[in-house]
Amino acid sequence: MLRAFLRTAARARSRASRLVQDDDVLLDAPDHRLGPALVAAARGDHAPAAGLLAGTREHAEWEHRDRYATRLAAFARSRAEWLVNWRATAPDDPDALLVEARLTVDRCWDSPARAELLRQAAPALAAAAEAAGRDPVPWRTALDAARGAGAGHAEFERLWAQAVRRSPHHYGCHVAALEYLAAASPGAHRECLDFAETAAQDAPEDALVRALPLRAAFTCLTAGEGGDAAGPHRARLHAAADRAITLSAAHPAADPWPAELRNLLAYVLVRLERLGDAAEQLRLTGPYVTSFPWDRDTDDPLGRFLQVRAQVLTATAATPGWRGPGYPRSGRGDRVCPGDH
Repeated sequence: MLRAFLRTAARARSRASRLVQDDDVLLDAPDHRLGPALVAAARGDHAPAAGLLAGTREHAEWEHRDRYATRLAAFARSRAEWLVNWRATAPDDPDALLVEARLTVDRCWDSPARAELLRQAAPALAAAAEAAGRDPVPWRTALDAARGAGAGHAEFERLWAQAVRRSPHHYGCHVAALEYLAAASPGAHRECLDFAETAAQDAPEDALVRALPLRAAFTCLTAGEGGDAAGPHRARLHAAADRAITLSAAHPAADPWPAELRNLLAYVLVRLERLGDAAEQLRLTGPYVTSFPWDRDTDDPLGRFLQVRAQVLTATAATPGWRGPGYPRSGRGDRVCPGDH
C-alpha cells in the first residue's frame, strides 16, 4: 500500500511539473469536497451539500464556505429540486438559506429589472444575514445585492461594517466592496488600489485577501476599451502581480483551491506583457481553468484560456525569458537589481 501511495504521489508531481494537454484541461472543476455534494445534488439528494456547508460553518472556514455556496447556487440555477427539498425539510437551516440567498441574487442579476428586483430582495437578504450569527458569507451576498440595487454609500457602509465585524479579512466581502467602489466611482483606480493594498497589508500572510490588489489591478486594466487608465498606476499593478506571485508560490501546483488566483494572475500578467511570468502561472494552475476572468472577453472561457495559453507559450518559446518591453528581467517591477544587467 505504501508503494502504491508513493507511485501515485510521484505521478502527481510529474503531472504538476509539465504543461497539461488541452484535452485534459477542466473548466470550473470542483475539489474533492464539493464534487460529491454536486453529484448527490444531481440525484436530488441535498444531504452531502448540507453536511459540507455545516462543516464550513462549524469550523469557520469562511473562504471555503463562500466558494462552495456560490458553486452550489450556480448548480441550483439549472437543477433546483434538491434545494427546494432541502428548504422544505429544513426551512430554518442557515446553510440552505445561504444557498438560496446567493441563488436569488444571481437570478436577479441577469434580469433587465435587476436594480428593482434586488431592491425588493435586499431587506430579506439583510435579515437572513443578521440571523446568521458570526458567519460573514451572507453579508457578502447582501453587499453584492446592494451594489446591484445601486444602494447609496451610507447603506453600503452599514452592511460593510457588519461584514468586517464578523471577519475582518474575508476575501469575498472585500471583493464586493472593491467592486462597489469601482462601480460607484468609475475611473477611481487610485482609490481602488489604495483600498486593496491596505486590506492586503493588514491581513495574515496566508490570507486570500492578500490577493485583493491583483483584483484591483484587473479592474484597472479592464476599465474602458484599452485599459489606458492603468498607465499612471503601472508600477502599482506590477507590485500587485508580484504580491500574487508570492501567494501563488505558497500553494502546491495543480491544486484546485488556488486555481482562480492563478487564472486571474495569468490574465493580469498577460495584460502587463509579463509573458514569462504568465507562462509559469499557466503551468502551475495545471488542469484547473476557472470561468473568471476569461469569461470577461468571451462566452467561451475555456476556449479563450487555451487560446491565450497557446499564444503565451509560442511567444516565450521564441524568446526564452522575455517578459515584455520595458519590464526588468528580475520580475520586480521598477526595482532592478545589479544581477539584472
